[in-house]
Amino acid sequence: MASAPANNLPIFYNDLIPLSSQDHADYKTQSVDSAPFLISQHAVPLTVDEFVTAQRFTPIIFSAGNDSVPLSLMGLNEGVNVFVNEEGKLNGPAYVPAYVRRYPWMLAKLRPDVDELSLCFDPTSPALGAFEEGQPLFEDGKPTELTQGVLKFCEDFEQAAARTGQFVRDLQEMDLLMDGEVSIQTPIADQPFVYRGFRMVNEEKLRDLRGDQLRKINQSGMLPLIHAHLFSLQLMREIFEAQVSQGKGPIAVPAAPIPAPADA
Repeated sequence: MASAPANNLPIFYNDLIPLSSQDHADYKTQSVDSAPFLISQHAVPLTVDEFVTAQRFTPIIFSAGNDSVPLSLMGLNEGVNVFVNEEGKLNGPAYVPAYVRRYPWMLAKLRPDVDELSLCFDPTSPALGAFEEGQPLFEDGKPTELTQGVLKFCEDFEQAAARTGQFVRDLQEMDLLMDGEVSIQTPIADQPFVYRGFRMVNEEKLRDLRGDQLRKINQSGMLPLIHAHLFSLQLMREIFEAQVSQGKGPIAVPAAPIPAPADA
């Protein structure tokens, strides 16, 4: 079996090995109705292709630091996800990011000196294995239609991720990202709960754009994405209230950073 891609695995992944028609000839996939790995995940990477839909359900923020990535915020405190229950099943209507739907699959380099990406999977996932029942990944040594569909989804995700990276670079070049802060006043504390540690678009600088920069965000399609991000921030309070109603709200220190997830 070929060696697995290097360490520093993305969030959710415990291991990663390349799919092989020889080593996994008898592997099948089974549907699962829960995602236990989401229970303690408060933020999930999001692509720009998902902004318009996701902004109806979760705040869209940018991670702190120089290499910002868009995140779908599912909880304001680390270890809290208000959209899933204790079994990892959805509590109600929600948008599930493509990053989550992709798991346990992923395109990855098998060697650092080769640019080619290979279809890999997390062998610890209960969705894949040498099961007696399920949908086969290979037939007569060739990928089934299901496997081809998985590959296409992962390829589309990588392309969306590339567009997302360019979007963030454009925001940074125009100096439109700033450190974010949200203050939520509640009856349970004298002082407001203040959340920091994330980035957001600076609306004042956005309004002041002129000339080439303004034409760029209009013609490139960036403007509706920026607006989706800004509109979604209104959901911060709803996420906070959901935490409180589920008994997961902050109880001691009324100020906390919104921590970024591990490497995506």
